[in-house]
Amino acid sequence: MAGGDEQVGKQMAPAHSTGSRVGAGITALAAITLLIGGAFVGLLVEGAHDLSGAWAAFDPYLFRVVRFTLWQAALSTLLSVGPALFVARALSRHPRFPGRVFILQLFAVPLALPAIVAALGILALYGRAGYFSGFFNWIGGQGWPGIYGLSGILVAHVFFNLPLATRLFLEALQTIQTDQWRLASQLGMGARPAFRLIEWPTLRAALPGVAGLVFMLCITSFTIVLTLGGGPAATTLEVGIYQALRFDFDPARAVALTLLQIALTFIVVLALTRLGANVVGDANLPVAPRRYLSVNGTEATLNATLIVLALLFVAGPMAATVAAGLGADLGRLAGEAIVRQATLTSAALAFLSALLSVMLSLALTVARRALALNRRFGPRTLLEHATDTGAGFVLVVPPIVVGAGWFLLLRHVGDVFAIAPVMVVTVNAVMAMPFALRAVRPAYDAASERHERLCAQLGISGWLRLWLVDWPSLRRPLATAFAFAMALSLGDLGVIALFGSDSVQTLPYLLLARMGSYRTQDAAGLALLLGLVCLALVLAADRLGKGMARDV
Repeated sequence: MAGGDEQVGKQMAPAHSTGSRVGAGITALAAITLLIGGAFVGLLVEGAHDLSGAWAAFDPYLFRVVRFTLWQAALSTLLSVGPALFVARALSRHPRFPGRVFILQLFAVPLALPAIVAALGILALYGRAGYFSGFFNWIGGQGWPGIYGLSGILVAHVFFNLPLATRLFLEALQTIQTDQWRLASQLGMGARPAFRLIEWPTLRAALPGVAGLVFMLCITSFTIVLTLGGGPAATTLEVGIYQALRFDFDPARAVALTLLQIALTFIVVLALTRLGANVVGDANLPVAPRRYLSVNGTEATLNATLIVLALLFVAGPMAATVAAGLGADLGRLAGEAIVRQATLTSAALAFLSALLSVMLSLALTVARRALALNRRFGPRTLLEHATDTGAGFVLVVPPIVVGAGWFLLLRHVGDVFAIAPVMVVTVNAVMAMPFALRAVRPAYDAASERHERLCAQLGISGWLRLWLVDWPSLRRPLATAFAFAMALSLGDLGVIALFGSDSVQTLPYLLLARMGSYRTQDAAGLALLLGLVCLALVLAADRLGKGMARDV
């Protein structure tokens, strides 16, 4: 978008009335700063209050948690990214076959599926009483212990990250110029030299960014480890923070764990930005270009096997979730007052969170554009840089860390559980902003480039401009951002796990409680309901996004 900004500046557009737009951006930045800064204040106050306890928390157990956090993230990255390279190449080598579009759409579903729903599906498949337990008993010759612990965490992380890495690698492969394939065909190049000379250099360039992104997602994984970890031996930093506050009530240990978590995520995000990784985890796949190399029978069989195995691995937990959910007493669940209340609470909080996320994203977008237009030439100011990258800063501070900081701060003021709705709405709204910005910013910049001079000459600004000029171009991207942010908020367990109580329960919180009390059939029914709602929202966002692309 910087090119568009400079182009408008070179056209010597008249002075713009940008005070209200810049003011909106400053307000949004202040809200983000208050949320993140308040969490840090809570941590600092607690650390200063019990400095000796905070230092004492740096014991062998804490460093064992750090080692396990890094170890499970490294293994998950290896098991996700390694196979994704070959699955992406297989899909790239066969740009047209029946079901290809369906497979790519199915690979996008884990992005929309709440982690706790996926965890339940994995347990339904591989758990002690899962669909495959009889097979595992037959293989092992003894009782299948289930999949809790490191193995369960790895399977769940690969379920989420293999499709994501595959889509990102496939996106990279689609950037290879058609001329290279044409030349390779003319030279009679086979599959192996084509991979070594054409495909591998592209994959190698994308590998650090994709691996870094997956590693960051695994380091900040909370729900998966909480539900599938299975005990102290499989505890990560984020789960340790939750346990220190909700079970042990050891604020000093929570502060120590939180500081280490922030340090780890900061280092990973810094490395990602240097690698140029797509930190939002979104992959927009273009139309597959024509391929000029023929694929022999052996390679075609191998590629088909890879694609089918990846498809079964990704589709298995989804199918198990649906089957287990349909086996629950859905009528009884629908009649329970607590389920209805949790559903209404989830919908209300998710709606408010999505609305706030879209408003903050739009405020940052319009402020960034206004500052760029006023600057015209020269380096960017600090304020312009903040409106451009302010939302990305939240990636350094995971939701559980923000929640922990505010939990520690508010416990000195009053009942921390009474503020649960506010915390859930604000934290989820800010965490969804990077996704919302990807939908809103390109559309607004394109509309501004078309209408900026005319609005300045006619004196149209403020709410009048937003309603008459910008709204027609922003309806679809705003709806896309809203639907995606609402889906993310509906499935989130990070903040509500800390602030939830009997009086404030969401569907993920209630689902976790039913799993904890071994009411697995009820949990399966709730998972089916939650998964279908989140999936419907993300599909709506995807359809709106495609419609927006056609309009442009």
